[in-house]
Amino acid sequence: MIESIPAVIPAAGRSHRMGTPKALLDAGGMSFLARILSSLREGGAGPLFVVVRELADPAALEAQRHGGEAILNPDPSPGPVSSLQAGIRILPELAAAVLFAPVDHPLFSPDTVRALIRGFLKTRAPLVVPAFEGWRGHPVLFGRALFPELLEEHLPEGARTVIRRYLDDRLQVPVNDPGILADLDTPEEYRKHFP
Repeated sequence: MIESIPAVIPAAGRSHRMGTPKALLDAGGMSFLARILSSLREGGAGPLFVVVRELADPAALEAQRHGGEAILNPDPSPGPVSSLQAGIRILPELAAAVLFAPVDHPLFSPDTVRALIRGFLKTRAPLVVPAFEGWRGHPVLFGRALFPELLEEHLPEGARTVIRRYLDDRLQVPVNDPGILADLDTPEEYRKHFP
């Protein structure tokens, strides 16, 4: 049987800092969500799960239009980690790992996704992170061995809590992709990239 490397994209938050749903913002001719789904799919990830607050959410429809499967997180108040947890709970049995791709980080390339998957399959590191000029970014790949810890109820810093535990065991993959560092969660950050 062939292992899969699914991805989870949290899109259930209220986008308070941005003031509008980030998943639907324009990222150079396509929405943030469409761009993320395209990069993940081209990079070899799948299936692709988009976590939304409700199935009538416009992000759910956008996910379906672009090859993603919408899943529910009716209470995203604990933050993006609750959406990651919702995704992990429904992952296929053959999921060897999961890529976590926050919806406000839409600029990473398919080559980065390929490099993360290749690095994981070669080393089986529990945590695989991309780095551009030494700076870590997104998406992040968590091996199946970390799923129980990611599902813990009390993660004070969300997924970062688990990332910090495994920094010494991580595989850091150098990539020529400044997009991994682009965190577009405020209007100011958005305008820097899309004036």
